[in-house]
Order: sequence, then C-alpha cells, then structure tokens
Amino acid sequence: MTPPLARSGLRRVAHRRTDDAWLADAWARARVLVVDRDHALARGDRLVLLAPSDAPTGERLFLGEDDEGTPYFAVLAPVADEPGTTRVTLREVGHLLDDLESALLVTAIALANWHRRHLYSPYDGSPTSMAEAGWARVTANGRTIWPRTDPAVIVLVHDGVPGDNGRCLLGHNVAWTGPDWVRRYSCLAGFVEAGESAEAAVVREVAEEVGVPVQRLRYVGSQAWPYPGSLMLGFTAEGDPGRPVRVDEAEISEARWFSRTEVRDVLEGRRDDFGLPTGSSIAHFLVMEWLAGRA
Repeated sequence: MTPPLARSGLRRVAHRRTDDAWLADAWARARVLVVDRDHALARGDRLVLLAPSDAPTGERLFLGEDDEGTPYFAVLAPVADEPGTTRVTLREVGHLLDDLESALLVTAIALANWHRRHLYSPYDGSPTSMAEAGWARVTANGRTIWPRTDPAVIVLVHDGVPGDNGRCLLGHNVAWTGPDWVRRYSCLAGFVEAGESAEAAVVREVAEEVGVPVQRLRYVGSQAWPYPGSLMLGFTAEGDPGRPVRVDEAEISEARWFSRTEVRDVLEGRRDDFGLPTGSSIAHFLVMEWLAGRA
C-alpha cells in the first residue's frame, strides 16, 4: 500500500526545465491545470485539464509528462467556474484522483505555495523572478533559489495488541475549532529539528505532545503535504496505555486511546461522536494500516 499522495504517474523530466525550445513546443501540445492558491476545478473525480488555447494568462509551471509523453503545465490564475464543475482542494480530492492527476495537483500546489512565499530574496530582500519553468526563482543579483521541502514526522502510536481490542493513541489539535465541528482526532506529528534524525523526532514529539514513551518504531512511508511545504514521514510506534497521557496544551488539547472497534465504527458510519483524518492525509493512511493489522 502507498500513501494517497505518494502515487505518481508523472515523469518529472527535470532536464527539460531549462530547455526553452522544448518547453515552447511542449506548451503547444500540453494539458493545462489552472491552480488558484489551493484550488483547482474538477468534474466528478477528474481534474479539469485545458488545451493551451483555453488556458488563462498566468505564470506557467512545467509539471512533467505522462508515460505517453504528453506534457502537463499548471497556470497560476483565478479558477473560473464552469457548468458541471466544482472548485476543489487537494485535501478534498487528492485520494480520489488517479495516480497521474493526484501527482499533478500535489506538485502544482506545492510549487504555487513556494512561489507565493518567495517573491523576495531571503538573503537581501530584493524581488525574485521565476526561472527553470517554475522550478526556481532568481534574485536581482543572479542568485538562484530552489524549492525546499521541510521534513516532518507523523506517527500512529498503538499498543501492539492485535484484533478489535487493540488501541491507538490519537490527539486533538488546539487549532481544530469551529462551531459545527465534530471533535477530530489524528496522529501525532511535528517537524524534524536541526541535527535530528526522523526516528529521534518521533520519540521527542510523542513525549512532548502527550508524555508517552514509545518504542519499536517502524517507518511506513512518506508523502508530500504542501501546507505550506512539508514532506510527511510516516511511522508507527508502540506505547503503553497504562502510562498517563499528559497533553502539552500548546498544540494538543486532548489525547486518548481508541480501540479498533471504535475507529472502524466511525469510518463505517456507525457512530459520529468523533472524527478522524481526511482521506488525502498520510494520517488516514496510517490509521487504515493499523486497522488492517499491518502496523
């Protein structure tokens, strides 16, 4: 099994990003995804991909090509509603798209978010301009800046017990508020600190957020999460439900152990008193791996 946003039918062909003649020819025969911050247009469970002649004016990002050699670009521009279409976000539809379109959307949003945050040089504050078909920015004095991705760990803590009585530890983030929201719980997560390994970050983050020591870490997989620009490194780890849970209250307001039966009942619609991670997240993937006994 692969995390939902780690699937890819997209060949990045990075060597083409500086080939202006090839890019001009590729644009003429490309399919174009219009991206407006976090939004794109979809028709059902498919993204709306335009011919270049129908694409709006905007900055172009070369995303790559498919196995047949069809090029794909994103254009950064307002998304115009069309009959039969819906404005969608990666969070909403990433897991529903096919491998190619999932890769197109996550790549386009990751690049768009990076460009929006790097209009000025982090070195001297001077304006920057797009380069390398959207894969770099150049400062006024010619310095090149490339997109960066920040590593973060995310971990499903469980008790190691098989069957329906096995439990996992999920937390409620203080930022998840809203008058009509069902209280949502998810895996524990945090950024890898300077000089730290991913495994050490797992142990530290769980201890900081809920006060539970963990052992028997297992790396499961990774996926990009462009909010704003993370690479989520997914783990499982064992913890002891007998140890007291002490939330940090700065990030996690509540954490509790849930049985497989409780989690499965929510996912299958038999109860609705708490919520779980959305389908495009690696947290959802980790929960499903644990439910299936693969944790």
